[in-house]
Amino acid sequence: MLKKITLWISVMVVLAGVLVAQESGGRRGPGAGSRRGTGRTGQGMRPGGFMGGGLQTWLTDLEAAYKQNDRDEMGKLIAEMKQRTERMRAGAGRPGTGGPSGGFGGPGGGTRPGQSGTDESFFKNPQMAKDETEKKILAVLDDMDKNQRRGMMNVPVLDGRLLRLLTETVGAKHVVEVGTSNGYSGIWLALALQKTGGKLTTHEIDAERASLARENFKRAGVEKVITLVEGDAHETVAKIKDPIDILFLDADKEGYITYLNKLLPLVRPGGLIVGDNINPRMADPRYIKAITTNPDLETLLLHGQVSVTLKKR
Repeated sequence: MLKKITLWISVMVVLAGVLVAQESGGRRGPGAGSRRGTGRTGQGMRPGGFMGGGLQTWLTDLEAAYKQNDRDEMGKLIAEMKQRTERMRAGAGRPGTGGPSGGFGGPGGGTRPGQSGTDESFFKNPQMAKDETEKKILAVLDDMDKNQRRGMMNVPVLDGRLLRLLTETVGAKHVVEVGTSNGYSGIWLALALQKTGGKLTTHEIDAERASLARENFKRAGVEKVITLVEGDAHETVAKIKDPIDILFLDADKEGYITYLNKLLPLVRPGGLIVGDNINPRMADPRYIKAITTNPDLETLLLHGQVSVTLKKR
């Protein structure tokens, strides 16, 4: 009981800071136009808008972590909310920034840690299916985004779209993913691989998540281009022999450096290494050093969360 009281006291303190920060952003005067989320909807943040689906998702995840007595996850969720509060406070008072970076993000929405506060509300960019096959896949992704995101640590929609764009742009024939989860990011990758004639090899240690991923791959109709390897990726990636066009890392953060060291020799010149959760709270400094100090690599950090590394030719 004492732990529960302590937890909710912490939550209330953080939420009070969020409300103060949001209220400050709402007093910036006419024409200041803060934005909500990533600019995907093209709508500005209304006063109190943060208290919608994004916050509810966060509270639901926090409650789930508490019930499982997952102290690490509870700490991460509270720390993340504190970071967002600080960014909202900072953004509210900076002229010309377009205001705080906005919402926590409901399913697939919201800004990521460290994302720029630049106003992107002018950039309306909905997903549009080119054909019936793509329409079917996007429908499954949308359903997963709305109904399976909880507890899966899936990438946001915009990051999924980025993975698809990168994969199709480089004409990838072989993508390796470490961290399948329920298959959300894998389906984004497969959407591109169906066009390039490539394949995805994805690794997942959790049997329940692997089973759910297989179901999702099948209902999206992409199972033929995906090989799901179940087991500890620290061991299973050693069995990969084929050249890699894109390596996507979204598993245990301290393991990124190990996966990189084992698989970088297989990444073809001109290939990419994409790392998720590259932020101060989660990223392993050893991995960051490895991708930013090697003269054979060129790395950019996109909206403070996704690193994209080119293996130079």
